[in-house]
Order: sequence, then structure tokens, then C-alpha cells
Amino acid sequence: MTPEEIAQLPYRPCVGVMLVNASGCVFVGQRRDNNLAAWQMPQGGIDKGETAESAALRELWEETGVTADLVTILAESNQWLPYELPHDLVPKLWKGRYRGQKQKWFLMRFHGDDSQVNIATDHPEFSEWRWLPAVQLVEHIVPFKRAVYAAVMREFGDLI
Repeated sequence: MTPEEIAQLPYRPCVGVMLVNASGCVFVGQRRDNNLAAWQMPQGGIDKGETAESAALRELWEETGVTADLVTILAESNQWLPYELPHDLVPKLWKGRYRGQKQKWFLMRFHGDDSQVNIATDHPEFSEWRWLPAVQLVEHIVPFKRAVYAAVMREFGDLI
């Protein structure tokens, strides 16, 4: 696809979850489909007829095994935060229908313990996970998502 063709594509509506524990550390998972360091917070598309909040809770459960009763939603991002995929990834992801994603983010407090996190789900996305100090979050994320993560930190940082 040419850069011009990619620029004409829409963004995929998506949600992201910043899950924080009692120590103020953030859940991150290493993507299974990437051999390089590709840490990210739980995120995924919004299904037809689904609200952003219900999508966030569903994605959290699908990717981490954490159920809604183990979290409190503390905040929702004021805006949709877009990011562009690297051009070489556009034809490979989502059948080439999207140029990137626009995300609505949710800050959630985790009230469980680590034994209640289970990334060995039906369709695992992460090969490993950890709690990362919030101040280290942006530097550990794949470069094309760093601006979104920095915006999430600016918006939610004082609430962590």
C-alpha cells in the first residue's frame, strides 16, 4: 500500500486499560507475536453494539483473566487517542482496513492479588507479564505507541 492509500484509511475504534495495583505499578504484557521487546497494556477493538466501558472490561478479562469484580474504574480518557501503524504493518493487520487505532482509555484499580492474573487465556496475547512502575511505562512500549502512552500518563498520572 502506498502512503497515500494508507492516509485514506480510517482508524479502528479501540479501548485500552491502564490497570494499576495497590503499589501504583502498571500491568504490562509482552506480546506473543513479537520477538522484540513489545510490552503493552491490555487493549482491543470495540465490538458492534458494545460500549467503550464494556469493551474495556471484556478486553481486560480476555487478555489477563482479571474479572470486573476485581477492579474499580477510576477514570476514562477525555478524548479518543489515535496512533498510526508503521506502514509495513498496515496490510498485515486487520486485513489492511485501518491505518491505526483510535483508543478510549480507562484507568482501573486492581483489588486482587497476582494469583488472579492469568494470561494463559483461550486466545493468549501475552507471553509474560509484570507490574511496571508508572514512571518507566513509556520507555518500555513499542515506539509507534509511545505518544499515546505518554498522553495516557499525562491524563491519569496524578490518579495512580
